[in-house]
Parts: sequence; structure tokens; C-alpha cells
Amino acid sequence: MKLTPNGTNVFGMPWLDFSKAALPGVGRELAEQGLARARESCEKIKAASEEMAEALRDTYSSNARCTSDYGLKVFEISNANAASALDFFVHLFGSKSATDVYTLSAAQARKAFDTASDQNKELWALAQKLATETGEPIRKHFTRVLHQGGG
Repeated sequence: MKLTPNGTNVFGMPWLDFSKAALPGVGRELAEQGLARARESCEKIKAASEEMAEALRDTYSSNARCTSDYGLKVFEISNANAASALDFFVHLFGSKSATDVYTLSAAQARKAFDTASDQNKELWALAQKLATETGEPIRKHFTRVLHQGGG
């Protein structure tokens, strides 16, 4: 603020200059409190970060296991379906009449439908397990971190 030559401001009021007033300890105490709060906040952030890293490690490990189980089940199903198809063709080529072909085809279609239904149930269960085991650790750790941060 601009002062007039007689030490007053433009409104004619005397200028109070607190810059030269010594407030021993007050400024230092406020700075130390701010520093202590900053350190505490950094420690909370560090703990939360470590907690989330742990959750991601757990999740990744679980996800890798479940994904592997799912992939192995797909290979198992593919192998079973290929074997079933080969058996069907062997029986089909050995049939003696059109009636045998029709009967074998109808039985194979029924068997394939039932098998596919069961296989889809297995794959669906594995997919649900994958989703649950992937999401649950993250949800738990995130909830815990939020509660720690708010407390």
C-alpha cells in the first residue's frame, strides 16, 4: 500500500507495520505444526500406497491362477469335444443304413447339447470365480485404506 510522506495511507489512517514486530516462537510453532501435519499426511499416503500395492500383488497372483485354470478348462473341453466328434464319425462310418445314421446323429446332437450346457456352466463358474477373486482383494484393501485415511 502506498504511504504519504507523513506515514499515513491514502485514507489518512496511520500505517501499522507489523513486519518489524517480533513474535518469538509463534511463527516457529506454526511452522513446526504444519511440518508435523505434512509428515503425518505423507506417512498416511505412504501406508495407503503400500496397502494398495499389496492388494494389487494379491489380485495379480489370484488373477493369474484363475486365468490359468480357465485356460486349462478350455483346453480340456476342446480335447473332450474333439474326441467326441471323432467317436461320432467312427460310428457314423460304420453304420449300415440311413436309419442308423439318423439315430446316431440324433443321439450325437442330444449328447453335444447336454455336454455343451455342462461345459458352459463350468466355464461360467470359473469366470465368476475370476471376477470375484480379482475384484474382492482390491475392494477390501481400498475400503480399509479409505477408513484409515478418514480416521
